[in-house]
Amino acid sequence: MSEGESKNTHFGYKTVEAEKKADLVADVFHSVAAKYDIMNDVMSFGVHRFWKRHTIEVAAARPGMKVLDLAGGTGDLTAKFSHLVGDTGQVVLADINDSMLKVGRTKLRDKGIVSNVSYVQANAEALPFPDNHFDIITIAFGLRNVTDKDAALRSMQRVLKPGGKLLVLEFSKPQHEIMRKVYDLYSFKVLPKMGALITQDADSYEYLAESIRMHPDQETLKQMMIDAGLEQVDYTNMTDGVVALHRGYKF
Repeated sequence: MSEGESKNTHFGYKTVEAEKKADLVADVFHSVAAKYDIMNDVMSFGVHRFWKRHTIEVAAARPGMKVLDLAGGTGDLTAKFSHLVGDTGQVVLADINDSMLKVGRTKLRDKGIVSNVSYVQANAEALPFPDNHFDIITIAFGLRNVTDKDAALRSMQRVLKPGGKLLVLEFSKPQHEIMRKVYDLYSFKVLPKMGALITQDADSYEYLAESIRMHPDQETLKQMMIDAGLEQVDYTNMTDGVVALHRGYKF
């Protein structure tokens, strides 16, 4: 690439300058933040709660641990981790989007969760935390929106403690043809209409459907985590691979 030439990336199916993607993604989440939880329930028929509950179980957080809930949005995982790590532990809810962070902070404080949770606006590609700091890092439905996923995975690996665990919960690739066809029909025909009805924003949900299709498949993401320095990387498909939970360790 010659000097001064812009590097391009994907924003859904569109090709955009890499430096502009973060702002475009931010606009999406500013738009949907207030109705984000409602849309999660509606568009997944509540199944997102099972996916997140399984992630919490695999994380196996214990009292005293430090947990980073990255791209944590409205704080579903943070709320669970807060109870598990207790008063001697710490949970950081981090998100690049201040609108999502504000919704999460308000929701958790309304639930009385205040003592062991802090909030940080942060870019996953350059996390503002010391090396070897967290016992557990989760990123749920956030990695596909990151411009440089490889840089983000390296950043997460850096701030994990030796023996620490990274969990990536993300939409992935259905394993069977019938499910793929049903999923495509739902994603591109039904989901934007739901977005228009509930959030008055069909475009953002068109982007979200496209971003899922552009995200690396299960094996590709597994290799990306290995390349970032994580070990014993594996994954579990849920709902036929509509969603996958990837797990890796730092040793």
